[in-house]
Amino acid sequence: HCVFCFGTLISHFEGTPPPQPTFENHLYPLFVTWDIQSSRGFSLRGCIGNLAPIELHSGLRDYALNSAFHDKRFSPMQPEEVPHLQCGVSLLTQFETINDHLDWEIGVHGLRFEFMVGNNRFSSTYLPFVCEEQGWTKEQCVDSLVRKSGYNGKIDAQLFSAMQMQRYQGSKYQLSYAQYKGM
Repeated sequence: HCVFCFGTLISHFEGTPPPQPTFENHLYPLFVTWDIQSSRGFSLRGCIGNLAPIELHSGLRDYALNSAFHDKRFSPMQPEEVPHLQCGVSLLTQFETINDHLDWEIGVHGLRFEFMVGNNRFSSTYLPFVCEEQGWTKEQCVDSLVRKSGYNGKIDAQLFSAMQMQRYQGSKYQLSYAQYKGM
């Protein structure tokens, strides 16, 4: 899947037709993550996906480009960045509603919160590997996820009782540009 994402990104920059997928076209919620290497290691460069099941062929093609060019946290990717990239593809499964904001395991579950405060709707998600990579406790991860939604009010039991919460699992595949070129 990561090979297909790299091929899609490179063909976009070269103005050539995108590669044809060589894998089955199953339905999955998915995210494509681009990390970029610097002297300090890898850091996030773009990550966009969909929590609803979509076909892998079109989903990976679309999100490989959307995460490279339309993640609002970053400027659009440039061709000279490609040799420093690492691609991650997360295929998500086992979505479950939870009633307790701490009913999940770090490194196993991703989280999705959705809630209303007044007329404002807030929602956000963290993929299963995010909290572990950040070295956060459950409480730190939950607080960060609530803030990621754009909510700046008090985080308390009343807020959690008004939330729709889900945990989910997933598989993450990663490939660096050097590995891609070596294939």
